[in-house]
Order: sequence, then structure tokens, then C-alpha cells
Amino acid sequence: MPTPDLTGHAPSSLQQTNPTIDERASHCFGCGPANPQGLHLTFTTDASNPDAITATCHFQLTRLYEGPPGYIHGGIIATLLDEAMSKLNRPLNILAMTRHMEIDYLRPAPLHQPLVLISRHLHRPTQHDGTPSRKIHHQAELQLPDGTILARAKGLFIVIDEAHLTPKP
Repeated sequence: MPTPDLTGHAPSSLQQTNPTIDERASHCFGCGPANPQGLHLTFTTDASNPDAITATCHFQLTRLYEGPPGYIHGGIIATLLDEAMSKLNRPLNILAMTRHMEIDYLRPAPLHQPLVLISRHLHRPTQHDGTPSRKIHHQAELQLPDGTILARAKGLFIVIDEAHLTPKP
């Protein structure tokens, strides 16, 4: 089996020689190439302005992800928005997990049509001693190609040590 190309998640200037945790976890439901039931999302990240990092994904979903007839299930929309926001952590060179997420479902999201996910890094506060906080704030939108917003989310991510994700014997 050929090694999957995982370079679409970050600009080449931010690529690392050691695989990141999401590259090693190729069964991720959102972006894992080895998950046969997964969404197989591929993001393009723009970190050219460190104060305005974005990640974008163009995709369309089939009836496998249906909620109301002809439309994407709300839980899948939440997954899409969470996945989009999580892709902003790599150019920040951090490992972070979702702590809290708020979603506004504005319009039904159609199946079998091109859609766009766009996420933006909002900010990372500093602590009293001047060091960066473990809290990271992101936002994401699910849109039609014409820019019509179907759903919007804000998320709080917490920076964690990769050792916390290592299985214990």
C-alpha cells in the first residue's frame, strides 16, 4: 500500500521531517486517508500572515452523511467545523484538542453539491508571566461556493502534551 500524501495540510515552509500526530493517526474520521468511512478532507493552510492563519477545504458529501432528506446531518456539520478549526493548530506548531465549541446552524447544508470550509485563527492570550496561554481561539464557517454561510462555529482549543495521547501499557 503506498504511503498517503499528507502534505496538503500545511504550507511546505511549515512541513516537518517527523510526522505529526495527525499524520501518524491516519484513521482520523475527518482527514484520515486510511479510514474507509471517513470524510477524507484535505485542507490548504495559509500561514503567510501569522496573525491571520486560515485553512480551507473544498468538498462535497454523499447521502452517507444525510440527516434531513437531501441535507447533511447536523452532527456531521459539527464534525466538519471542528476539523476545520483543528487544522489551524499545525501552523501554530502546537497539539491542541477541542475544549468547547459553539455552532450556529444558519441554513440547511445540501448533499451532492460543492461546499467550502474556511477556518481562521482568532487569538492566543498570554498568561500573567507573559508566556502563551494553553487556550487557543478559532472560528470556522461552512459555505456554499458563492460565499453563503450555512453554519458558523467558534472553538476553544487547549494545548496538550503529546505524551497525554500515548497509550499506556
